[in-house]
Amino acid sequence: MSQNGGGYPRYCSWIAHLTMSEKIPQDPSSPEMAAEMAFAAEPSIGEGAASEEAAPDSDPGKGSPGTGGSNAQRVRQLLGMKGAEVESRSIWQLHLQLMKPVTWIPLVWGLIPGAASSGHFTWTWENVALILVGMILAGPLMTGYTQTVNEYYDREIDAINEPYRPIPSGAISLQRVVIQIWVLLILGLGLAYALDWYTGHDFPVITCIALAGALIAYIYSAPPLKLKRNGWLGNYALGASYIALPWWTGHALFGELNWTVCILTLIYSLAGLGIAVVNDFKSIEGDRQFGLASLPVMFGAMGAAWISALMIDLFQFGMASFLLGAGLKLYAALLVLLIIPQITFQDMYLLRDPLNNDVKYQASAQPFLVLGMLVVGLALGRSGLW
Repeated sequence: MSQNGGGYPRYCSWIAHLTMSEKIPQDPSSPEMAAEMAFAAEPSIGEGAASEEAAPDSDPGKGSPGTGGSNAQRVRQLLGMKGAEVESRSIWQLHLQLMKPVTWIPLVWGLIPGAASSGHFTWTWENVALILVGMILAGPLMTGYTQTVNEYYDREIDAINEPYRPIPSGAISLQRVVIQIWVLLILGLGLAYALDWYTGHDFPVITCIALAGALIAYIYSAPPLKLKRNGWLGNYALGASYIALPWWTGHALFGELNWTVCILTLIYSLAGLGIAVVNDFKSIEGDRQFGLASLPVMFGAMGAAWISALMIDLFQFGMASFLLGAGLKLYAALLVLLIIPQITFQDMYLLRDPLNNDVKYQASAQPFLVLGMLVVGLALGRSGLW
């Protein structure tokens, strides 16, 4: 899910954080401005396209005015990051940009703790291939679907927050976007059903998880529910999508999904709510203008930063306490050791200047959080209690 234009693993954008976002040329006679005006006049899903083809490529040997045309911006474009190149884009690059590959990472990773918590994953070629197929389901297909849905319904907000995105820049038609949504959804549900069939499930649990994820993605972005209008509900929907849903999928691939794992991961997803808040700092202006009650809009940047830090820390400590109570002392200690660096980076970056340090914070802290997820998964799987 784009969810305000970014998935929570924006720490990947730190790798390519070499240039700032560039402005789209403002010459009224330029193809880009013509496409923007066409897009502005296109109000609904069933009406004509703003621009069927991508914006014309610029001279491959030259960048756009200012900082455009750099390799860093092209990497940002392909991964769906902020500060992407806005001129040299083929139509297939635009389709990929809509899917925001940088946001696939947490959901792809989420299958690994799930497989570990099943207690039945072994290092065989068949199992490795199975989890790789599961990662295709979780990343390119289902996350790509959710991101594209969000790009479609957020096109007006993105025109303010991230005007270089494919839709608000007028580089791709709404018709193509809608086709991409349906293709990704159908392929995702088909692959989920194939995994259920291959693993011999009597009940299609993986297909149901994929359907649940698709529904959450839709009601998060689309009216009339549009969960993202409420910072608490919307961010928890993101947290559950990043932690619980891929975890359940990985567990179901190798074991029998049970209520204990479901409830624990839904609680763990409250830490994901805190992570999702970090993505809202870059969108405060557009969210306020369009009436989205994100936590930074409701509580201010510093208030939201404190909420984010507390949610991330408290619910990870809660998981450590659960492991300790279950007699899994080593895993509880390892999880606490992984929480401490996150608190340190919160003090260094998030709680000092959340608007300018959001990317630095995620780049520094999130690797420790996802390793903590693996620790919990290993604890559940190796304990034999669940």
